[in-house]
Amino acid sequence: MPSDTFTDVIWYGLTLSTAVALALYITPLTIRVALNFQIHDTPDGRLKKHTQPTPYLGGLAIAGAFVIAFAVLSTPGTTNYQAMGILTGGFMVMLLGLYDDLTNLSPSVKFLGQLLAAVVIYKGGVRVDIASLPDWANLALTLLWVTGVANAINIIDIMDGLAAGTALIATAFLFAISLASGGSQVVPFMAIALAGALVGYLRFNFEPAKIFMGDTGSLFVGFLLGSLSMVVSYSQESPLAIAAPVVLLSVPLFDTVFVAWHRARKGIPFFRGSPDHFALRLRHHGWSVRRIVLTTYGVATALGGLTLVVVFGPPSWVPGVLGLAGLGWLVAFVVLSRLQPPGPATKAQGDTPRPEASI
Repeated sequence: MPSDTFTDVIWYGLTLSTAVALALYITPLTIRVALNFQIHDTPDGRLKKHTQPTPYLGGLAIAGAFVIAFAVLSTPGTTNYQAMGILTGGFMVMLLGLYDDLTNLSPSVKFLGQLLAAVVIYKGGVRVDIASLPDWANLALTLLWVTGVANAINIIDIMDGLAAGTALIATAFLFAISLASGGSQVVPFMAIALAGALVGYLRFNFEPAKIFMGDTGSLFVGFLLGSLSMVVSYSQESPLAIAAPVVLLSVPLFDTVFVAWHRARKGIPFFRGSPDHFALRLRHHGWSVRRIVLTTYGVATALGGLTLVVVFGPPSWVPGVLGLAGLGWLVAFVVLSRLQPPGPATKAQGDTPRPEASI
């Protein structure tokens, strides 16, 4: 192994282990602080069906582990203008989510804050950049993508380990794709640091969860994933590979579209919580929380594999893979729509779903 490759392996391994260790250390501290100040999520029998009040500031542990690992192990190559833009925007949405967890912001204020953070990364050079489109169109796509992914992670955060584990899988594949694609070290370094923070956090968030990430964490993680996924070069072999991040993040994006569709059919505003998520329908159908979460992990991993084919496979395969992914979306949508969602007063033993903040 060449010395520079060996050095990279050590560096990425150290970054991962440092972020994991920090999250393992910070998360119990966050639990104690949240309990002492009674910052917890209380069951309400409608959407919040966990059995006892649970600390609600896990996002601070994720963000803290990520930022400290970045600060300690970053190099000149990972502290460029793009990285600073992502960190600044991420800090903005983290504070926005924290304030919402503590005071319950209106959806319009939260969305405006996310748009401002997205503008920050756009100014920092983190953007959708399609040469055939005018600047205003690339800006619009950037705002749509990064806020969409941030809220998709927020929306899928309704069951122990579901959002964090799904995000971890997507982050791991994003690290692999960015590393294999070459170029800037920003994406693989930030991705491996985020992956480590999520691994450590999942130790306390997997069923039965001792802490929830809240908007603080879901918006922060989603914003970072949306931002980092725009920096990677996907269309090296096929121009259609620009759709790769949509395939990679299909699980949270699917739930967002799924929920939006069913709420619209019922006349429920998108920003109001409802039990229309695919995970809650499966739970009501008799699946255990662990079975739902592990099955979702498996689907997310399979989608990550398809993303690798889209980016690195023969160009002739790309249309077929994208068609397969689209067909999978359609079939899953129809099948899951046939499952009834739980009623407002439905309670299930061992279930710990929570309402998303829906922007």
